[in-house]
Amino acid sequence: MFDVDLLINALTTLLVTLDPPGLAPIFLSLTVGLSRQQRFQVATRGSLIAFFILAAFALFGDGILGLLGISIGAFRIAGGMLLFWIAFEMIFEKRQERKEKAGETAITKDHLHNIAVFPLALPLIAGPGAISATILLGSSFPSALERVQLIVVIAASMAILFLALVIAERIDRFLGVTGRAILTRLLGVILAALAVQFVVDGVRSAFQV
Repeated sequence: MFDVDLLINALTTLLVTLDPPGLAPIFLSLTVGLSRQQRFQVATRGSLIAFFILAAFALFGDGILGLLGISIGAFRIAGGMLLFWIAFEMIFEKRQERKEKAGETAITKDHLHNIAVFPLALPLIAGPGAISATILLGSSFPSALERVQLIVVIAASMAILFLALVIAERIDRFLGVTGRAILTRLLGVILAALAVQFVVDGVRSAFQV
């Protein structure tokens, strides 16, 4: 069965957490000096690696929690709080600064051929927020068929992110500083609302008899 509302909620949560428009200018700074073809290769590799990381957590995240003795209710509360903090950073322009610092550190320590793995795939794309959101969403897709649907949603989110990286120059030029600030704050408010919903659902689950 297809729950359209649930699928839309999952796609929205992932896209807001991944923040493709916000990642585009950082991707440009990471790939300064590379040709368009080289940037395409970095974007392709980074997106694929991040997809497999998130897909693995979507499939096995709840099992890992079970082994650690953590209830899904507790994780929803913790994950919701983490996502809310990310939303707070987005609204008050803290997240962009942190991501830029992570990118600058990586360039000085790693070869350009490895930037698709670090810092692009980890932690800029498949970071703590995206991983937490994926595990939280996995609890809403319990059956095998529903997990397949979640994987498709993750693939769709990653495809949109990949497209944003490919056309990063156009996005950055189109939005400008003001446009990026407005869009990031708007996405932050949406993510904050989704995070609060995760906490509410977690409290209900934790205290359910």
